[in-house]
Amino acid sequence: MKDNFVTDKVNVKINGRVATLEMNRPEALNALDVELLRGLTYKLKEICVSDEVDIVVLTGNGKAFSAGGDIKSMISLQDENDFLFIMDCINELIVTLYSIPKLTISAVKGAAAGLGFCLALATDYIIADESSKLAMNFIGIGLVPDGGGHFFLEKRLGEVKAKQLIWDGKVMNAEEALQLGLIQEISKGNLHESLETRISDWLERPIQAMIKTKKILAEKNRPQLLKILELEKYGQQKMHQSYDHQEGIRAFIEKRSPHFLGK
Repeated sequence: MKDNFVTDKVNVKINGRVATLEMNRPEALNALDVELLRGLTYKLKEICVSDEVDIVVLTGNGKAFSAGGDIKSMISLQDENDFLFIMDCINELIVTLYSIPKLTISAVKGAAAGLGFCLALATDYIIADESSKLAMNFIGIGLVPDGGGHFFLEKRLGEVKAKQLIWDGKVMNAEEALQLGLIQEISKGNLHESLETRISDWLERPIQAMIKTKKILAEKNRPQLLKILELEKYGQQKMHQSYDHQEGIRAFIEKRSPHFLGK
């Protein structure tokens, strides 16, 4: 993979012990296409081997954190092998982000929806702007969550509440997400200032001990995450072929409510 391939889609800034990865598709609300997925994974793996970096911040350029998977790319998919390749890219990114031996923070402004929300949930800490909108809204286009959505929601909410949130596909404001325990903090003022406060606090702690705790829990949970990602991959393949998904996509394009038939 060439560096110029990834730097178009991901901006990286390293400041001392902190690396910031900024998703850079502002014109598409940082929707996750293959290039952006692969670019994030590539940069995370570079950072993973650095002894200088202890904290990784994930954010989005422009108005949104990430509006989710790129629906335009989804529409153009004809070959199921291409679809499975995209799912593999998603799974590799999620495992890399969840397991990286650094502390990770998502700084969320605007939309964090679908796969974009899953990406945030894969980090250790989420700070959301007061006006942000968060949604596990795969159901709206007849899909199941991917990107480990089932894993992260079940861990945070328990099985019953996780199913309800997935089935509802509700768009939550930051306060609702905080009350559910899906995010850790709301920025009441400037998001950057809240982020800097959190980073400064962590850098004053015995951060290697914090990272070791993360590694122990990540290693313990890794088999379950891998299993769920595999189940999501083939579950999503099945949903991708369904009438309801095709109707959901048509309704999205035509800006109307979908008429699902349960098939």
